[in-house]
Amino acid sequence: MSAGVLFDVPGPRARLRHNVLALLGVVALLLVAWFVWARFSAAEQWDAALWKPFLDPEVWTGLILPGLWGTLSAAAVSAVLALAFGVVFGLGRLSDHRWLRVPSGAVVEFFRAVPVLIMIFFAQAGSFVLFGLVMPAFWAVVIGLTLYNGSVLAEVFRAGVHAVPRGQSEAAYALGLRKGGVMRLVLLPQAVTAMLPAIVSQMVVLLKDTALGYIIAYEDLLNAGFRVVPANYNNIIPAAIVVAAVYIALNLALGGLASWLEGRGRRSRSSAAPAKADPVVGVPPLGA
Repeated sequence: MSAGVLFDVPGPRARLRHNVLALLGVVALLLVAWFVWARFSAAEQWDAALWKPFLDPEVWTGLILPGLWGTLSAAAVSAVLALAFGVVFGLGRLSDHRWLRVPSGAVVEFFRAVPVLIMIFFAQAGSFVLFGLVMPAFWAVVIGLTLYNGSVLAEVFRAGVHAVPRGQSEAAYALGLRKGGVMRLVLLPQAVTAMLPAIVSQMVVLLKDTALGYIIAYEDLLNAGFRVVPANYNNIIPAAIVVAAVYIALNLALGGLASWLEGRGRRSRSSAAPAKADPVVGVPPLGA
């Protein structure tokens, strides 16, 4: 086995076995798809009358698109606040000062342990009990998503900084930089590459968790497409399929955007790499 290769090249028998297993897997998936299709067909879920409302522009402009806007607006605001929360408390956990490191760790661990649904519910109900004010559903959803996802991102940032080789920070300190400069100029730019996949995964989770606003009647995609539309047209299975397809499209678009940003970052770092210095004219090479 050559260096850098994690497994041997499969032989004829291994390739045959892999092909047979792949074929069996495809057949199993086709059988499951056929079973689901047949059961839905027996229940008349493919009836054109159940899908006809989704061809009506008024259903989209009056129900689904406003719900989609509610989902995207809550996700966008929560994502910005969660990133800020994660950076602040992630750096707090990296602090050398115990009085800052310990409270930051306690906050992160607490909000990571509490389910998002409870935080959303408490943000609205608790505000009325504590202050006598009814918090809008939008801000209750944003607060719950920010606290939970921000705590997870704080751990992502901390792990990303720790993933940078220790020699990078030691070299920066040797050049006379202080800890703030080392973190800002050396560690964070390199850690972003390692953190980006985890950050994108958490943003996908955040986008899907906006559906938890259903418990406080927040007007999002799930509320509009999975409750209002079926209540009017009695087509809950088609509505669930359409809503799921919209969520899948949103997550694929988010993943594509992340891949584009990652590729652009790699290209910018490659172009910014210093070129090999040209030899000085008239100076013979070492050992000449």
